[in-house]
Amino acid sequence: MLGFLPAALIALLFLPVVVANTIFFASLITVLMPLRFLMPTHALRAGITAFLVTLATTWAHLNNHVYYRLLPRIEWDIELPDGLRRDKWYFVIANHQSWVDIIVLFYVFNGRTPFLKYFLKQELIWIPFLGAGMYALDFPFMKRYSREVLEKRPELKGRDIVTTRRSCEKFRYTPVSVMNFLEGTRFTPVKHAQQQSPYRYLLKPKAGGMAFTLSALGDQMHCLLDTTIAYPDGIPSFMDFCSGRVRHVRVRVQRRDIPPEAFSADYENDEAFRTSFQRWVASLWEEKDALISSLLSSGKPSC
Repeated sequence: MLGFLPAALIALLFLPVVVANTIFFASLITVLMPLRFLMPTHALRAGITAFLVTLATTWAHLNNHVYYRLLPRIEWDIELPDGLRRDKWYFVIANHQSWVDIIVLFYVFNGRTPFLKYFLKQELIWIPFLGAGMYALDFPFMKRYSREVLEKRPELKGRDIVTTRRSCEKFRYTPVSVMNFLEGTRFTPVKHAQQQSPYRYLLKPKAGGMAFTLSALGDQMHCLLDTTIAYPDGIPSFMDFCSGRVRHVRVRVQRRDIPPEAFSADYENDEAFRTSFQRWVASLWEEKDALISSLLSSGKPSC
């Protein structure tokens, strides 16, 4: 571990290793992806998909190993439900504070559940190497339209829902952990104030995307993994992590049943369901806000 070195030097030594690992696996996955379209049967195509996911899982595992070997010791305080399996379908939600959240989620779930797949902004597909790799792994890329755009072009209304359903169809045949940050963006004090959020540590959750995904996937979704992330030392930036400044991370994962009606109800047109689903999500967020408060006020873990 490099804890005895200055933070800038730690980042200088750490970043090239992680970048090289990412470029290698993203390039390999991208090169092998066309084989999926050349396979004559669904079974062979599924086999190629499973192999690509194995490569991605290996990438995440090696990154986790690099974090352990090169960064100053991180005290991980993690609580998980028993019985997580890699052959089940999970819907994973979490609060969102930093790009470090993504690193934390891969650390927590990699090898314990199917590989995490995030809903991503369409613009991210142009990230060199990484964007092509995520496309090859069937990460769902979404294009959001603002209210102003929809007012000018009403024909675009509902297109994001169609895209969600099309993306989720790919998940029906291979176990997956579908990851969604319900807040839709990272928490900042400015955004919190602009929203007039009723929560202390959270932005308002957006229940619609979650409802559309659940209805598209159907009842094959095993359960909800409600994940809460807290940083006792303060919300870190990505460079804080790369520089070894993140020393304590607390994560609580709670298994929750998904309301059965969520698999078939029409969120957009069924007002009664929409209201009940939003109330359910709001209750999760109230509990999560209280949990974050508890995690932050209980003191730092001892090193």
